[in-house]
Amino acid sequence: MPRSIERDEVRKLLDQGVQLVEVLPQEEFDEEHLPGAINIPLRRIDEEARRRLDPSRPVVVYCWDDP
Repeated sequence: MPRSIERDEVRKLLDQGVQLVEVLPQEEFDEEHLPGAINIPLRRIDEEARRRLDPSRPVVVYCWDDP
């Protein structure tokens, strides 16, 4: 179930093996992304997620939002 989480919780989840996915376009991912994140652009998430993610592990999906 989708929900918002804070940075500290993301760190804990990463330590537990969560898969971290950034959904911005490749160019923006290349500029800056969280360590350990993989890039699956939102417009391709349906097709690529099945192929690239382990269904037995939780996933955190994020999008950088510059205030």
